[in-house]
Amino acid sequence: MGAEVEVKDEESITKLSTKSRFRYNSPLVQVSLIGLVCFCCPGMFNALSGMGGGGQVNRTATNNANTALYTTFAVFGILGGGIYNILGPHLTLAAGCSTYVLYAGSLLYYNHQPHQGFVIIAGALLGIGAGLLWACEGAIMTSYPPPNRKGTYISLFWSIFNMGGVIGGLVPFILNYHRNEAASVNDATYIGFMCFMSAGTLLSFAILPPNRVVRDDGTRCTDVKYSSVSKEATEVLQLFTNWKMLLIVPAAWASNFFYTYQFNNVNAVLFNLRTRGLNNVFYWGAQMLGSIGIGYILDFSFQSRRMRGFVGISVVALLGTAIWGGGLANQLPYSHDRPQSEKLDFKDSSFAGPFVLYFSYGLLDAMFQSMVYWVIGALADDSQTLSRYSGFYKGVQSAGAAVAWQVDTHKVPFLSQLIVNWSLTTISYPLLVLLVMLAVKDDNKTEDEIENEAPVPSSNKDINSTAIST
Repeated sequence: MGAEVEVKDEESITKLSTKSRFRYNSPLVQVSLIGLVCFCCPGMFNALSGMGGGGQVNRTATNNANTALYTTFAVFGILGGGIYNILGPHLTLAAGCSTYVLYAGSLLYYNHQPHQGFVIIAGALLGIGAGLLWACEGAIMTSYPPPNRKGTYISLFWSIFNMGGVIGGLVPFILNYHRNEAASVNDATYIGFMCFMSAGTLLSFAILPPNRVVRDDGTRCTDVKYSSVSKEATEVLQLFTNWKMLLIVPAAWASNFFYTYQFNNVNAVLFNLRTRGLNNVFYWGAQMLGSIGIGYILDFSFQSRRMRGFVGISVVALLGTAIWGGGLANQLPYSHDRPQSEKLDFKDSSFAGPFVLYFSYGLLDAMFQSMVYWVIGALADDSQTLSRYSGFYKGVQSAGAAVAWQVDTHKVPFLSQLIVNWSLTTISYPLLVLLVMLAVKDDNKTEDEIENEAPVPSSNKDINSTAIST
């Protein structure tokens, strides 16, 4: 009788191990939820920005707003990891998400009252909120998954997040299909974005703190208490002398710098209003493909973790060189002084070449950023350290973006912008290789060996104990 009970217990544990990945408190569900939050907020913001000028004919207001946005983002991106460690995910995410709603509302206001002051203030507040959101997101995405599957979970997040850009691109395409090219996008477009962003703010309360997330092997993501202001201030300051973070700086600076060029000087300059929305559907769709592809390479291509890192960086470097080379060929025929005579529509025969290039830019963006996140995730396992690392990455990234928006505002030649973008990404590859070589611990164990070493939960209660509480 006792033996039968023991056998049944073992069978129930085996079934639990198979089904547990779909528990509410599992890393899979929690990473999917943070993906949905980002789908609704930064995903929709990306669709809005991708139209060039936030959908406005005059890009000056949004360029200045984006400068304010990324300036405050640079500061709060770095501070965001410490704030997350003090407040936890609920307050950090909700505060961050609400600023996206305000920014979309400011552009709705600008449609009727073309005074850029409100848009710039909303942009500055969004920078604060984005710093909080992305530091929280980075901690969740890099610390919740099992160590040997971080690339897969990053791909999952990136796919869900960028689906927001796909859906968000359809909104302006459909609602402005017959709209005059000389007009800005209509009010309904901004209202639609605000509805999605509001939903994301509410959804942020569904995210569990790290000490209540249980992996399939029964281990918790972390069991640390939230930190203090003095400790976080000290830890954040030390990031600026951390050699690992210094090696990431060029990649971080480059990773948002190219958005200004791609959105304003390729999509907005070459294509008409409705086609820009359609292009963004495929730009963000390409990001989904890119993240899945690089995620597979970084998790499954080789047994050695270091080798996977080297191969992933090499693939992105080769693809990036080819895509920026294509961008150079596309850029040579037009400039500020030699504008294209007529903007392209998706029905034009000459649409295909520039469209494929813009699609490829989206593919490269996802592969580049997923690769950097994988490297960051390989540097540590606990959420506190990774929240600081992710916050530093987003802070430097945003400082680069702030500079890029002002570069475009001051009418720097398109060709110069392209060369700078290409150079920044190229410089980052050997530094990331060096970081993987020096700081990433190799892991040559097979999946079976990892599973055999993993602790088995003594009962269903241990693994599901936090599922009923949010």
